[in-house]
Amino acid sequence: MSRGNRVAIMQPYFLPYLGYWQLMDCVDKFVIYDDIQFTKKGWIHRNRYFNNGCDQMFTLPLKKDSDYLDIVERELSDSWDKEQLKLVRKIEGAYKKSPYFKEGIDIVHECLSFDNKNLFEFILNSIKLVRKRLGIETELITSSEVGHTKDLIGEDRVIAVCKRLQATEYVNPIGGKNLYSKERFGEEGIDLKFHKIHDLKYDQMNCDFLPNLSILDVLMFTGIDGAKRELKNFEIQ
Repeated sequence: MSRGNRVAIMQPYFLPYLGYWQLMDCVDKFVIYDDIQFTKKGWIHRNRYFNNGCDQMFTLPLKKDSDYLDIVERELSDSWDKEQLKLVRKIEGAYKKSPYFKEGIDIVHECLSFDNKNLFEFILNSIKLVRKRLGIETELITSSEVGHTKDLIGEDRVIAVCKRLQATEYVNPIGGKNLYSKERFGEEGIDLKFHKIHDLKYDQMNCDFLPNLSILDVLMFTGIDGAKRELKNFEIQ
């Protein structure tokens, strides 16, 4: 039976955790906000990776600018060429003994070598690259392509985007369960669902398992085929 027109909406993140890709894979249209304000304490330009049994942060360095600019107005730092090499070496050092290092580091090189310093375009390109490697065929749409909804916030904006895309279902990560009302969405003819990733565990060099790291970790330790299998490791509530 057809599930109708299922939509998800997320911020752009650099090499986000597995759940982001599961959510993308289970919907028909995946909207990425490009007309929202950049938040430096968020996860847009950074993520966690495995290093010697601990989780550490990697970050895309940004040019200093106003904290009130939208994501599409932010740029990578002028020293990006040098910083890129440092980031590659950091990831290589952390994962060089992982079983699928070659597959993972090839994706890292491909993402980091993108020749555009606009933050949103850089992250969007990395999302498209990983989507292709994982065999995800979901349509990607930027929020500005949907039309102007920037003056709305929270639930109102989500519903507005869904209605413009003629969505019959909206799927949100389980963390937003207390933010959105099934009744409110239902009044607009939209069935509100929630994505919940199942417990995930794989060998991280015989160390205590660290969950919800960047997709890089899944790729390094399970390979592309393993990551593809884990795309189905979730439930919709």
